[in-house]
Amino acid sequence: MSLSWLVKLRGDMTPNQRLILNMGGLLFILLVWYLLTAGDMPVIPRNIFPDPIRVLGAFKDLYYDNNLLQNLCRSIGLNLGGYIKASLYAIPIGFAIGLVPLLRGSFQRIVDAVRFLPLTALTGLFILWYGIYVEAKINFLAFGIFIYLLPIVIQRIDEVDEVYLKTVHTLGANYFQTIWTVYLPAVLSRLSDDIRILTAISWTYIIVAETSADQGGIGSLIFRAGQRLGRVDITVACLIIILIVGIFQDKIFAYLDRKFFPFKYQARESYDGGKKLKTITLVDAVWDFGILIFTWIFLGLYLLFLVNEYYPFLGGVKPLSFLFGDALWTIHTVFILLFAYQLYNLYRKLTASK
Repeated sequence: MSLSWLVKLRGDMTPNQRLILNMGGLLFILLVWYLLTAGDMPVIPRNIFPDPIRVLGAFKDLYYDNNLLQNLCRSIGLNLGGYIKASLYAIPIGFAIGLVPLLRGSFQRIVDAVRFLPLTALTGLFILWYGIYVEAKINFLAFGIFIYLLPIVIQRIDEVDEVYLKTVHTLGANYFQTIWTVYLPAVLSRLSDDIRILTAISWTYIIVAETSADQGGIGSLIFRAGQRLGRVDITVACLIIILIVGIFQDKIFAYLDRKFFPFKYQARESYDGGKKLKTITLVDAVWDFGILIFTWIFLGLYLLFLVNEYYPFLGGVKPLSFLFGDALWTIHTVFILLFAYQLYNLYRKLTASK
């Protein structure tokens, strides 16, 4: 069997080949890490970078002694809050500047210049404006995402194909119909990929945001239990947790992108290597059904915990408030949108069957 596909420029890989290479790459990194930190006289001293076994033990310390689950949920709440606010601001403002020449001429250069602001130097201003608690942290994260997302919205508007505009003009579409039927779906479908990429920026600045007014969070945990106590293993363990959460976030964004903008994948996935029609396998059907079931399970648990927030029946324990604190509104927003989307899909299926 030829192995030329391993070095072929931009060569395609099957899912099995990709999985094997991914696992091999991970095992290689772990092996190098172990070899560099193993033995009585390791290449890298353990007080600088701990060995994998010690980091593995740090996860146990994080869970039992440092409220890992609560701190993780606090960070996720802040992360979601930053995304929600940044999107609510950047998308309409970006559309206004990108579509209206008066606004573009007035503010385009300013938008481009704002990207060069050193965000870490602005933490003092956000503390002065919003205090030192959750509101300041979410607004700081939102601004960090906003200044990168806004120019991207304008750029995506410029990339809308002229053929679609000429088509709707030929059909007699007016000003707002052109925005609604062409610009909005075209820009949002591309913007979803950009938002996935910006996930990394949010997790970068969340460490800065959480170091002020210790209210929990992974960033606060790194500073408090990792750096202040000299526990390098805890610091590395927290960074691994952030990597894992980021990967899951990316997978969720990819799944939502396929659900909201399926037309982006239809042409690409209709054919298998250009040779034959691609068919939906049993695995695909089981996966979609599993996602649907888990979605409704999470919605049910959320509604149960939501009722408990106002009418406690779980022994006085309020899991949502305990885990997310003042950032709980971000979880409410996400589940409201999710619930509305599921009801919309259910309505479409019922009307289609009649």
